[in-house]
Amino acid sequence: MARAPKHSVGTPNSIEEFLAQQQGQDLLRLITCGSVDDGKSTLIGRLLWQSHQIFDDQLAALQADSKKHGTQGNDIDFALLVDGLAAEREQGITIDVAYRYFATPKRKFIVADTPGHEQYTRNMVTGASTADVAVLLVDARSGLLTQTRRHAYLVAMMGIRHVVLAVNKMDLVGYKTDVHQQIQQAFEAFAAPLGFASITAIPVSALKGDNITERSAQTAWYAGPTLLGYLETVLPHADMSEKLILPVQWVARPNADFRGFAGTIARGQLRVGDEVRVTASGQVAKVAEIVRLGGNLPAAQAGDAVTVRLDREVDASRGDVLGHSQHPLQMTDQFEATVVWMHAEPGLPGRSYEIKLATQSASASITAIKHAIDVNTLAHEAATALGLNDIAVCKLACSKPLVFAPYAESKALGGFILIDKFNHATVAAGMISHSLRRSQNVHKQALSIAREDREQLNGHKGRVIWFTGLSGSGKSTIANALEKELHAQGKRTYILDGDNVRQGLNRDLGFTDADRVENIRRVAEVAKLMMDAGLIVLTAFISPFRQEREMARELIGADNFVEVFVDTPLDVCEQRDPKGLYKKARSGLLPNMSGISSPYEAPLAPDLHIGAATESLQESIVRLGALLQSA
Repeated sequence: MARAPKHSVGTPNSIEEFLAQQQGQDLLRLITCGSVDDGKSTLIGRLLWQSHQIFDDQLAALQADSKKHGTQGNDIDFALLVDGLAAEREQGITIDVAYRYFATPKRKFIVADTPGHEQYTRNMVTGASTADVAVLLVDARSGLLTQTRRHAYLVAMMGIRHVVLAVNKMDLVGYKTDVHQQIQQAFEAFAAPLGFASITAIPVSALKGDNITERSAQTAWYAGPTLLGYLETVLPHADMSEKLILPVQWVARPNADFRGFAGTIARGQLRVGDEVRVTASGQVAKVAEIVRLGGNLPAAQAGDAVTVRLDREVDASRGDVLGHSQHPLQMTDQFEATVVWMHAEPGLPGRSYEIKLATQSASASITAIKHAIDVNTLAHEAATALGLNDIAVCKLACSKPLVFAPYAESKALGGFILIDKFNHATVAAGMISHSLRRSQNVHKQALSIAREDREQLNGHKGRVIWFTGLSGSGKSTIANALEKELHAQGKRTYILDGDNVRQGLNRDLGFTDADRVENIRRVAEVAKLMMDAGLIVLTAFISPFRQEREMARELIGADNFVEVFVDTPLDVCEQRDPKGLYKKARSGLLPNMSGISSPYEAPLAPDLHIGAATESLQESIVRLGALLQSA
C-alpha cells in the first residue's frame, strides 16, 4: 500500500496540546456510533490515513500490530489505530471511548469512537455529550439494527442536530445504489420524529477507502459530498445566548488578599465590570478581575477556564453558579427529564441517589416513571422500574433546589448523572426537559410552634428507633416491649408496624422491589413528621434494602435515627413462622419473600445489634434503654 504523505501538523499527546497547536482554526467535535462491527474504528483509522495524519513510526507500529492482532491478512487493519485496549484488540471490538485529534487546512477535529455493544451504551452517551455531529454507521448488508436505532435516539436526545448516515461496507454489496437508497429511506422514516436539522447519507467502504476523502469511481451514481468534505464544511449549531453560566469549581485563596471563584464558563461571555449574581443566595457583585494562566483578561467566553475576583465579598463556594444579574438563572427541586439507565441493578422510584448537575450535588430520587421508550418504534410504554440501557421519561425530586436549564438550552445545566450512594457507580444519565410547576407552587410554611417547643412540653426529645430484620425475627415483639417500658417512664411514643401500616396508608402497595422501596419512603416521611411532633417513634419493618434504610436515616437526620438490627437466623424465623409466610413462600405461593426469593441486606454497622435467638427479651430492652440514654 502506498504511503500517504505526512501533514505538517504533528500528532498531539493531549487535547490541550492539540488545541494549542491549532489556535485560530474552527473546531468540530464528532462522534462515530452504530451497532457492533459496523466498522467505526476502521472508518476513523482510514480517515486519519487518508487525511495524512499517520507518521512513519506510527505506520511501522500499525503494520506490526496488524500482523499480530489484525483481521485483514497482510493488509493494514486501520481499526487498530483507534482500538487501543488489549481486550479490544483481542476481541476486535471497541469497549471504551477512544478520542483522536487531527486537523486539515480547513478545520481541526476531535473525534470520539464509541462502542457498539449494547452493554457499553453508557460509554456512547459519554462520547455524545460534547459532540456537534454524529457519524452513524450502518452495515450495508444488515441495514438498521436495534442498536442503530438506540444510538440514533441517544444522539438526538443528547442534542446533536447533524447526522451523517455512513452506509458502510458497500464493497460487500457490489456498490448497489438500491441498497443505499433503501437504508437511507428507512432511516429517514425512523428519524423523522427526532428533530435532526440535517441527515446526510454517504455510501462508503471504510476498508477500501471509498468516499472517505475522495469520491469513489465505484459509486458514480452518488452526487453528494465525501465524508471529509462534509465534515470540513458542516456548520454546527452555535449558541448565541448572552446568558452567563459559570459553575464554581472551587474557591481560590492563594493568600489573604485574594479570593477568587474558579470554573469553566459553560455559556455566554464575562467582562471585567459585569455585575454577576450568585444564583442560590441572590447576592450580587461586580467582576474586578478575570485571572487566567499567563495574565489577566479583559473578557472571557464559553469554554474558557478562569478565576473570577469580585469587587466585594459574597458567600459562594463549590456548587454555586454565577450568572449575570440582569439575566438570572432558574432553580428547581423537581423536574422532568429523559433518563438513560446505565446499571445492571434496576432503577426504582423512591430510591435515593446522589445527583451531579454541573458542580452541584444533592440527594435525588425518581418520583415517577411517566413512560419508557421503545427504541425500535419510539412508542411510549408503561414501566415501574428501569433496567440496563432503558430510556424513560421520569419525574425527579431533589433534596434541595438546584440551578438548572432545559438541556436544549444548556448542556451544562441540563445534563446530570445519578450515582449510587453505596458503591459510587454512575447508574444513570439524564437530560432535563422542564421544571415541574408544583415545585414553584409549593412553599414551606413557617409555623409558630417548633419541634423544640413540643419536645419541651413532652419532657424528652423526639427520635426514630428503626427496627429491621427478617419476618419472624422478633422486631414487633421487641418494639412493643420497648414502648411499654418508655410509656411507663412517662414518654410519648408511637409504633409504626409493617402490617398495620399496610392496612391503611400503604394498602395500595404490593411486595415487589419497587413497592417495597415506596413503602419505606412513605414510612420514613411519616416517622419524620411524628418525630417533629416530639414523639419517640418506633418502626418495625423488614426494610430489606440498605439504600432505603440509608434514605430514612438521611431524611430523619443521623442524630435522630437509631438503627436496630434484630438478627435472627433464617431457620429460626422459619420455625417460628407466626404468619405462615415462609410456608407459603417455600410452596411457591408467595413470591418476593425477603430471605427466600427476595434478598435481605443486613445492616453493616447498626447502632444496636440484637441476637434475638440467643438473648432474652428483657436483656434486649435493657440494652435498648442504655443506648437511648447515652444517645
